Amino acid sequence: MIQSSATLWISAATVWEMSIKTALNRLKLAKPVEEIIALLLGHGFRPLPITIQHALTVRNLPPLHTDPFDRVLVAQAQFEGLTIVTLDPVIQQYNVLTIDASK
Repeated sequence: MIQSSATLWISAATVWEMSIKTALNRLKLAKPVEEIIALLLGHGFRPLPITIQHALTVRNLPPLHTDPFDRVLVAQAQFEGLTIVTLDPVIQQYNVLTIDASK
């Protein structure tokens, strides 16, 4: 067995964006968002709320990305010292640790 001490987080921004996109039929999921999030939480993911400090950190980001959800994810990662798992090459241009989700 391989164990890791890394904590896995799911940002409220991610859930918010998933909720909007599924409501607009721009994101198709096999299960409702609530079920997916419940599964992630059941597998040890921890919820990461959006705080005032996260919102304030956004103002210091260079204007590389126009998506407010992605910008708050970058701000959260910077403020909390977290790594973002992403397919988005623009996020990888910020001063934040990333893991390329395509690999």
